[in-house]
Amino acid sequence: MSEAKKVAVLVSGGLDSMLAVKVLQEQGVHVEGLNFYTGFCVEGHTHAIRKKDQKKDKRNNALWVAEQLGIKLHILDIVDEYKDVLINPKHGYGANMNPCLDCKIFMVKKALQWMEEHDFDFIATGEVVGQRPMSQRKDTMPIVSNESGAEDLLVRPLCAKNLPPTLPEREGWIDRETLYDFSGRTRKPQMALADQFGFEDYATPAGGCCFLTDKSYSVKLVDLWNARGERDYEMDDIMLLKVGRHIRPRPNFKMIISREEGENNFLQGYRNQFITMQVADFAGPLVMIDGVASAEDLALAARITTRFGKAKTEPEVTVEIRARDGSVQKIKVSPMSAADIEQSWYI
Repeated sequence: MSEAKKVAVLVSGGLDSMLAVKVLQEQGVHVEGLNFYTGFCVEGHTHAIRKKDQKKDKRNNALWVAEQLGIKLHILDIVDEYKDVLINPKHGYGANMNPCLDCKIFMVKKALQWMEEHDFDFIATGEVVGQRPMSQRKDTMPIVSNESGAEDLLVRPLCAKNLPPTLPEREGWIDRETLYDFSGRTRKPQMALADQFGFEDYATPAGGCCFLTDKSYSVKLVDLWNARGERDYEMDDIMLLKVGRHIRPRPNFKMIISREEGENNFLQGYRNQFITMQVADFAGPLVMIDGVASAEDLALAARITTRFGKAKTEPEVTVEIRARDGSVQKIKVSPMSAADIEQSWYI
């Protein structure tokens, strides 16, 4: 070749995409990474907010991988476009609210558009046949290639030998014989290859980073849609579903109750968007009211609020209720007993 071919690799920050980049670098092609921001990734949110998570690694793994391998990483904001993928998935959901197959098709399609706009030659992913039950099966991999429009410009270096040769392989841009035939859910072959390349640090294999695969988060998202009567969301909704206890004592409102100081501080930023309440004179959580709450509803919420702070053993306590405009009213309530808080209220 007179000039190195250029490949755009989808880089999630996991071990598989890290290996895919390295395998292609070994082929002598020019590699740049693409990372898609949907708003639903775990990284950089709860670990940064909660005090108990402060010691956890808060690096952005996609940026870290790019730095380790010496490639440019292009982070593409697809928050608005991704809504239709989540709300109306053609191929349905996985075990929770994860539209994995539609998600993969969408991201490969966006990568193809980027490839064409930036004069790259092909695209690649770290996918492995049989690794994911919804999007990485032998029968669904052709669906991703076909419905994204990528066809045989999509290379999967880690499992290429289990699939028909792609155009880059047929044309000699890359050597098929030096690609791999990984399959199944075990990560042992990937970890062995990582050792071969001298990678001593990488994201936990099979860890994943999408909140939509989490049952608890998915239940909260569905509850949000049911309460509002429409399947839609904004970035603030995505963030708030990740924080605090969520309790719905009545169909018309729910409470978001901080669990510790870090969440308390984070929720302070939303005080002008919601009614908030906090027990006066005792340590306790900041509570936000999402929905339309009557005076009777607020009194109930105030009693529930007292249960989650230092005042729960007092016969009567004062709760400060702050309106969106900043005005404050104080009401006296008796703390609710644990037995009176119905388990069905917890979302």
